[in-house]
Amino acid sequence: MRLTRIYVEHALVSGKGVGLSEQAGLHLSRVLRLEAGTPITLFDGSGGEYAGTLERDGKKFWARVGEHHPVERESALDITLLQGVARGERMDLIVQKATELGVTRIVPVLAERTVVKVDAKQRERKLEHWQAVAIAACEQCGRNRVPMVSTPVTLAEAIAALPAGGMRCLLAADGETSLAAAAAQLRPASVVLLIGPEGGLADAERQFAGTLGFGAYRLGPRILRTETAGLAALAALQCIAGDLST
Repeated sequence: MRLTRIYVEHALVSGKGVGLSEQAGLHLSRVLRLEAGTPITLFDGSGGEYAGTLERDGKKFWARVGEHHPVERESALDITLLQGVARGERMDLIVQKATELGVTRIVPVLAERTVVKVDAKQRERKLEHWQAVAIAACEQCGRNRVPMVSTPVTLAEAIAALPAGGMRCLLAADGETSLAAAAAQLRPASVVLLIGPEGGLADAERQFAGTLGFGAYRLGPRILRTETAGLAALAALQCIAGDLST
C-alpha cells in the first residue's frame, strides 16, 4: 500500500509529535478523507523519511513521528536548471516536472525576451509559490530532498552565482553539437542547463553565456517550446547518467 507523503518544515525526531500546516490538514481530511490513526510518511528535506501516524486534535492535525528510514531517491548527477521565466501555468509545469526528473536546483531567469514582468515585491511571492510546487512534486514522486528554487534573477546574476566547474549547456536548435552525445562522452558529475523563455535568448545573451563557458547544444531535429526543452534535456541527461535505469 502506498502511503501518503507529507513534507514538514521542522526537523523531525523519532518518538515525538509534529504539527502539520492548516493546508496539509485540509488536504488530508477533505481531499484524501484520512482519519486519525492512518499511517503516513513524513520527510523534512534533510534526507531519508520517517514512518508516521496521523493524529487530530479538534480542527488541528499533527503527526506522531516513527522510525527513520535512510532511503534516498536522488540522482547522482547534480543538475542546475537556469530557466527563462515562462508564463503562468507553464512555469509551474516546468518546476513540477523538473523536480520529478531529479533536478538539484532551479533558477528562474528574467531574460531580455521574458514576457512575464516581475517586480521586487512579486519576486518573493513567486518564489514561495514555486517552492510550494516543488514540495508538492516531492511528496508525489518520492523524493526526500526538495530542490532549491531561487528568486527570479537576471541572466548575469544567475551565472555569477554558479560554482566553478561542471558542464555548462545552452540548449539551442542551431547548436552544432548534440547534447546527448556530448554528455555521453564527457560523463560530467554536474551540469548547468540554460533554457531561454518563450522568445528564446537574445543574441547578446547567447554571446554573454558563451564567454562564460556555455556551449550551444541541440536536442533532436525539432524546435522545442520552453516548457518542453528543459524537461526533455533533463530526461536525456538523467538517462545517460543511469538515473532512469535503476
